[in-house]
Amino acid sequence: MTILLRSIDGWGYRMRLFVAAVLAGFGLTLLAPIPAHAQPMDCPPNCDRIPSSAWIAPTSIPLYDVYRWPELAGLSVTAVNPRFRFEEVCDTPAAAQDPRLWAVSARSTATSPDGQWHLQAQVIHWRGETWRGGQTAIGVFDAALAELRRCQLTAPFTSPSVTTAEPDRFAAVLSSPDRSVLRQYLLVDPNNSTLTELAMWTTDAPPQVPWPAARDGAVLDALAAPLCTAYIGSCR
Repeated sequence: MTILLRSIDGWGYRMRLFVAAVLAGFGLTLLAPIPAHAQPMDCPPNCDRIPSSAWIAPTSIPLYDVYRWPELAGLSVTAVNPRFRFEEVCDTPAAAQDPRLWAVSARSTATSPDGQWHLQAQVIHWRGETWRGGQTAIGVFDAALAELRRCQLTAPFTSPSVTTAEPDRFAAVLSSPDRSVLRQYLLVDPNNSTLTELAMWTTDAPPQVPWPAARDGAVLDALAAPLCTAYIGSCR
C-alpha cells in the first residue's frame, strides 16, 4: 500500500510539472501569485481610501521651479485631525461635531528653512453614497469660507483677504503680525464627496523667494483635475 501511495504521489507531482510546462509555453504560470498588497491608483467615488492619483501634480504647485516639490502621495500620512492651515493662523475654535472627523483624510507636508516657503496639502473624502457625502463636503467647504471671513474675530491682528470665492472653490491670502504670510486654496467636488486643500506659507515678510504671478484659477484647476482621475467616473 505504501509503495502504491508513493507511486500515486510521484505521478501527481509529474503531472503538475507537465501542466506547468504547458502553461509556461503559453506565457502563463502557476508559480507567481498576484501580490496581496497591490492597490490600484484609482477607485470608485465611494472609495474608503485616498488614491495616490488624487494629489495635485508637483509641477502645478507654485514655485516648483525653485523648490522642486516632490510627489505628494509619497509624503502622505493619515490626517487624524484634518483641519485646514488657515484655522491655525486664525485660531479658529474646533467645531463641536466636525464632519471631517469621520472622513478619510490624508495630509502631505514639505518644509523648508526659515524665510522660505512651506507647503501643506490635504485630501478629505467621505465614504458611502456620493449624494450624501457631497452634501457633507459642501457644508464643510461653506463653513470653512465663513470661518476664514471671520478670521479677525478670533485673530484680531491677522489680515485675511479672499482673492477668489466661488461656490466650489476659494483662495485667500492671510498676513499675520509675526510677518508670516499664508496662501490658502480650498476646493470641493461633490461628485466624489471630496475636499482638497493646498496651503503655502512663509514666516518672513517679504519672503526670500517672492510669490510668483500665479493665477488662483490655475492653482485651483490643478487641485480639481486629479480628483476626476482618482475617483472613477465622478466627472462628467
